[in-house]
Amino acid sequence: MTDEPTLGEVARRLEAIHADLKEDLREHGARLDKKVSVERYELERRTADEVHRQLIERMTAIEAERLQAIRDDELARRKVEDQRRADRRLILTGLIVPVLIVLLQVYLSTRGAGT
Repeated sequence: MTDEPTLGEVARRLEAIHADLKEDLREHGARLDKKVSVERYELERRTADEVHRQLIERMTAIEAERLQAIRDDELARRKVEDQRRADRRLILTGLIVPVLIVLLQVYLSTRGAGT
């Protein structure tokens, strides 16, 4: 009978086991408190995906606006260049050519080619 524990020893062992179980349950509870539920994870993931999608849409829109601005600038530059060419032709045909014709007539009349 000496091999069997006394009731006091059994009670102490049960109290130690009970304390260990309480400590283990507290640790598991703390670990579970740090975990995120699947529903919350899915909600946050969907929200993050939506934010990323909106960012990509905004970046795409900004890039499209930038490309359109480049095209508009190129078109405006071409229009200005075309206007300059038209102005040069106008100056040449409206001012310089008549002056040259008058000078040629004066030159020819002084040389006597017209008589």
